[in-house]
Amino acid sequence: MTDLSHPPLPGALPDKRQVAASFSRAAASYDSVAALQRDVGSELLGRLPSALMPRRWLDLGCGTGYFSRALNSTFPQGQGLALDIAEGMLSHARPLGGAEHFIAGDAERLPLQDGSCGLIFSSLAVQWCADFPAVLSEARRVLQPGGVLAFASLCVGTLDELRDSWRAADAMVHVNRFRPFSTYQQQCAASGLRVVSLEQRPHVLHYPDVRSLTHELKALGAHNLNPGRPGGLTGRARIVALVQAYEQLRQAQGLPATYQVVYAVLEKPL
Repeated sequence: MTDLSHPPLPGALPDKRQVAASFSRAAASYDSVAALQRDVGSELLGRLPSALMPRRWLDLGCGTGYFSRALNSTFPQGQGLALDIAEGMLSHARPLGGAEHFIAGDAERLPLQDGSCGLIFSSLAVQWCADFPAVLSEARRVLQPGGVLAFASLCVGTLDELRDSWRAADAMVHVNRFRPFSTYQQQCAASGLRVVSLEQRPHVLHYPDVRSLTHELKALGAHNLNPGRPGGLTGRARIVALVQAYEQLRQAQGLPATYQVVYAVLEKPL
């Protein structure tokens, strides 16, 4: 965790305590605005090896449990574990079922035994982990030989329209930072897991106005959590500058917001 006695490093990822608190607060509103999350997770499910039959699977960063329930339908013979760092998400997910156990835990230090899972599924969670090599190392430890880690994450280029429009207003950090795709390539290659597939694909959503986008990010718990973000309320003049800059990007469908999604399937060697 970040030591709060020291200033954050430039380009640092959010502190995980703030991530957990933000997503806990968003639990009740998350599913109503999570269209991208459902699309990406469904795409990731479709990328799982067809012969995969895990006796135990882990939904890593389970959120409201939407994909825990999908995994339970896909692998009804397996025991399901759902893990999240946000207690509020687990409280929301637990009554809806889908997994046998809902666990409060950290992807960088999994509270699970070595070789205990045949599948680790993680959709749009690991971008919040500052130490991604630790996530890969833990996955390798927890997977049984032949087991699969399938994850979807976000990389550099995500929400660039919003980021660039904010630059017209001020020099503060307003949009979450993400790793370059090349970093995912390098760290997956060095993980000791076999890279079955790893690719970057853009998903573009459209919004009627800037407020609709920023309200959705807040409802998801994915609004700005970075060190260097502005404190307090944003002045009216800066909001006007933001809106004017973003409006220049308007398309027939609305204001575009691009998410650069990383899809990966990795396998632990036999």
